[in-house]
Amino acid sequence: MSGKGISPEKGLLVYPAGSTGGDIIEIMRPVKRKTGTSPVAGPFHAPLAGKTYSLFGNALSTDPYYDRVRRLANEILRIVPGEESLLALIRKTGGRKRLLVKAARRADGTAISAVLRMLGPALSPYTTNVRTHLKGLSLLSVTDPRLRTTEEQYHLHMLEIELANRVHRDRFLQSGFRIALLPHCLRDFRRECESVPGDLDAVCAGCSETCLLHRVSALLREAGIHPYIWRNAEPGSIFRRLEGKGDFGVLGIACLPELAWGMRACMERKIPVVGIPLDANRCMRWMGRFEETSVSLERLWELAGGGRIPIAPQDDDDLRT
Repeated sequence: MSGKGISPEKGLLVYPAGSTGGDIIEIMRPVKRKTGTSPVAGPFHAPLAGKTYSLFGNALSTDPYYDRVRRLANEILRIVPGEESLLALIRKTGGRKRLLVKAARRADGTAISAVLRMLGPALSPYTTNVRTHLKGLSLLSVTDPRLRTTEEQYHLHMLEIELANRVHRDRFLQSGFRIALLPHCLRDFRRECESVPGDLDAVCAGCSETCLLHRVSALLREAGIHPYIWRNAEPGSIFRRLEGKGDFGVLGIACLPELAWGMRACMERKIPVVGIPLDANRCMRWMGRFEETSVSLERLWELAGGGRIPIAPQDDDDLRT
């Protein structure tokens, strides 16, 4: 589907001249799944643009992104064998921005250069707004490292999350007590959130059937995972309170930089952690206001132990760079 891009201002796909109104309406209309017992049944979300990234790229779903990251991880593991070894390399070099820029531009024989030069061409369709965002940052944002994440770091975060899920998913699923920390920005902004205090943090009250927080919470509960809306509690205090419950695991949902940092914090504490990124970063921190965002319920259900759900192929299922 060439000639199509994402408008950061409107947050939706922009179609080329010549498309008819009927074509656009038909493409953007939510697609209803066949009725059944699937916990992810419901409308697809229209492609969204984030401040810096969108997992839709130029596609109508995020499935091509997840398939591409999976294939990239398999290829890169041939260069750096072992998920743990590759994760260690990412952690060691991921904070050195100047090194990453040089390694991505020129093959220098190092493993990180080979990794970045594979990631860049394949993942750049999902990070088209990063450079523009960085140029527009004020000096006040220097204290927030997430806001200053470079394009090379975004690509490493994408790979890191995929690898961490592979390493920790089995331990997470076998944990005696499993929780999920959900971002408040998944809620329905057309109405007031009626979440209630829980034992660790806020809990969805199910006040809106169309609210993604409600749908995600229901899906996770069906998978035996306790969902919490991360609003007030600090991660450290949550983990200390969970220690009394025996072995526990954590599932996180957040924008790419926040998720990667949060998963690292769990791994440093030897907590089995898995995570899934938001489809685009559109919260107050990034946009200056809260904008609707989404997450792949299919991939979440798979990660939570529900198994792979067949997904109808898309016309642009194979993104070529």
